[in-house]
Amino acid sequence: MKDQNFRGSILVDETPEKVFSAINNIWAWWSEDVNGSTDKLGQEFVYRDKHLWCKMKITELIPDKKIVWHVLESEMDNFEREKEWNDTKLIFEIMTRDDKTQIHFTHFGLVPDLGCYSVCSKAWSFYIKSSLQKLIATGRGEPIKK
Repeated sequence: MKDQNFRGSILVDETPEKVFSAINNIWAWWSEDVNGSTDKLGQEFVYRDKHLWCKMKITELIPDKKIVWHVLESEMDNFEREKEWNDTKLIFEIMTRDDKTQIHFTHFGLVPDLGCYSVCSKAWSFYIKSSLQKLIATGRGEPIKK
């Protein structure tokens, strides 16, 4: 069976340590409206924007290698299944490739047959391939403003 979770990858000219730090600085690449700690195993944080609210827990945090955020609760106001993100996982895998660092991102549970996939996959593509990549390269991402 074909893997249907949303996936995206980028390759950057930085160390795994810098990449790991950038991903954990969620305010600088995804949204300025995040409450809670995003860099400690077991911690919970809340993300919100105009159409989505979600509470996540950090379930894996392997320095310079892997980050997993488990969506505990969510609510979207622009899709039929407003709790579509519940029990999904945002997974960041960091690995070296030659003298560069590669980030593999997976939104596990975000699948094409659900309402959010089309919109959310475009958003993830922007946040991973543009905003996070710019943050790593230049020190400035393009997060949603508070």
